[in-house]
Amino acid sequence: MPDQPISKAISKGLRGRCPRCGESALFTGFLTLRPGCEVCGLDYGFADAGDGPAIFVILIAGFIVVFAALITEVLYSPPFWVHAVLWGPLILIVTLAPLRLIKGLLIALQFHHKAQEGRLEFRNKG
Repeated sequence: MPDQPISKAISKGLRGRCPRCGESALFTGFLTLRPGCEVCGLDYGFADAGDGPAIFVILIAGFIVVFAALITEVLYSPPFWVHAVLWGPLILIVTLAPLRLIKGLLIALQFHHKAQEGRLEFRNKG
């Protein structure tokens, strides 16, 4: 297949679709990756998002929740139980909602950029 623009790769990843054809679902469960595409036969063995999605989500969610908690504390100075009631559900929402999107995006970008595991090549001096 000819190289597609990166916008297509991003779109396929965010929709959780096969990075090659965009037809088949990328996941079987919430975050469980399928072994391969049911339409074009692409093997998803190359896909290794690792902890990348979780790190991005932690950084983004941490910024949102800490910023909101600080603003709330400075403006209203509520008791601590109000903070627990407010930020507990918000943490769940801002961490779980984007996790699948970001994992799909990272896998699609791995495919688009033909990312591979690092390898060491030793050359003979001779």
